Amino acid sequence: MTQKQPAARIRRSPEQVRAAVHQAVVDLLSAPEGEDLTIPAIAQRAGVNHTSVYRRWGSLGALLADTVTTRLERNSPLNDTGTLRGDLIAWAEASVTNMRTPEGHALVRAVTLSMPSSTQAQSERARHFRRRMHSIEQIRERATARGENPPPLEQILDQLIAPFYIRAIFGIDLPATGYPQLLVDRLLGSASGPDSA
Repeated sequence: MTQKQPAARIRRSPEQVRAAVHQAVVDLLSAPEGEDLTIPAIAQRAGVNHTSVYRRWGSLGALLADTVTTRLERNSPLNDTGTLRGDLIAWAEASVTNMRTPEGHALVRAVTLSMPSSTQAQSERARHFRRRMHSIEQIRERATARGENPPPLEQILDQLIAPFYIRAIFGIDLPATGYPQLLVDRLLGSASGPDSA
């Protein structure tokens, strides 16, 4: 009688492992037991060794920040509409669409769970934030090249991006229609003065 050979271990590329770990984060955050989110639980669900997760990300906060940034980048197309207003509205509408999905809700939870608790964690979070803001900087650069006068990044953060996340974190429903346009018009009106169209 021949012995049954053990199943060959499936080798995955670093990007496949990263995608599996990110999906495990989203799955666990979407589940009722998501409050007990830990790196060992994430690793088990992703089918990887927890030491590999620690080696790659270093901390749960860094992993959550990477997951959030990567998923939001994937769902934020940078279509060139031809105007600063159009580009900002397209970006904001993509964000609203994403936040209304179960995965979007999970990612908002990840934002709150990844609050930094050390200088290293703050640095890691800032690095992922800069990645997230890269698409906004591209929009600003395109507008400048067209001869438009885009608001500073900080103003866009305060008046366009922050309202979405404040609503999501505190469970305040987004208006059914027109919210991205309203925020963009307020932003551009305050940036260019009351006489601008």
